[in-house]
Amino acid sequence: MATKLVTYAELKEHNNKDSLYILLQEKVYDVTKFLDEHPGGDEVILAEAGRDATEAFEDVGHSDEARALLKDMLVGDFEKTDELKTKSSSSSNSSNAVNTAVEQGSNAMYFVPLAVLVAYFAYRYYSSGSI
Repeated sequence: MATKLVTYAELKEHNNKDSLYILLQEKVYDVTKFLDEHPGGDEVILAEAGRDATEAFEDVGHSDEARALLKDMLVGDFEKTDELKTKSSSSSNSSNAVNTAVEQGSNAMYFVPLAVLVAYFAYRYYSSGSI
């Protein structure tokens, strides 16, 4: 069975409550009928309309039952275009920037309390008059 190829233009065209397509892992799904049933509300899905929703979908940690529902909503495979590749590479750069910031922040989480502890013991040592 040949699956339909959905273009980027077609994906962007279906971006409202009357007709909503989302892209997950290079497959396009028609989630229009599921909007009212979605436990997180329709706003969550509408926010991902017309773009790759894979990261948002995976970040939530959907159950196996939720993933099984997708089979009935499949429209077809996504036709890869330069428009989407450009977007995903820029989001990858921002993701790397966030990871770097988090790593730097986690280093500060260790050194700041350690510096406070050293300052406390230095104060106690010098205020006791044992110099």
